[in-house]
Amino acid sequence: MSTESSSKTEITSSNIPEWARRLAWLGPPPLFKGEDAAAYDERLARIARALKPADIFEEIWTRDIAELDWGVSRLRRLQASLMTATAYEGLQKILEPFLESYPEQVDLARAWAARDKAAIKRVDELLASAGLTMDAVMAQTLCTYLNELERIEGMIASAEARRDAILREVELHRERRGRKLRWATELVEDKLGKTRNVA
Repeated sequence: MSTESSSKTEITSSNIPEWARRLAWLGPPPLFKGEDAAAYDERLARIARALKPADIFEEIWTRDIAELDWGVSRLRRLQASLMTATAYEGLQKILEPFLESYPEQVDLARAWAARDKAAIKRVDELLASAGLTMDAVMAQTLCTYLNELERIEGMIASAEARRDAILREVELHRERRGRKLRWATELVEDKLGKTRNVA
């Protein structure tokens, strides 16, 4: 036996958290390449600890809630990434009053997007001379991609609504289960009472 293999912690059923064992049958998480699996697992663990799923339905709903919540965060991240990746287009529009030729506007905006130091300095000077900040660039970018951003916002709202509906379903499921348990308990107590009276 090598010392390297003996020094590593073995993954056994005893050191896997209870929530992970309970939800493992649902398969691997639906992550995009490059997404943080540990962050997803932490979110799922916290949701599982809060919900404490008591049966198979609640296990499925716990996973669904985690996936929808992760999806909301993903969409917000993608929204911000879209704004960042396309900011040079907003900048190009902002530069129109400052630079006479269209090719010069395009070249400066592209050099700025490539993080060329001279281009960044020139853009900062032009914006400052007009009393503008990067907020103006991002506002112009927002206007350019408003339809796409609104569609993403709609997807976020839809995912949040589905997540919240599942949470309500969990509550209803637990109320129904509680009523059945109370009914069964009352039935048993009633039968026990009748048995005692007969004896």
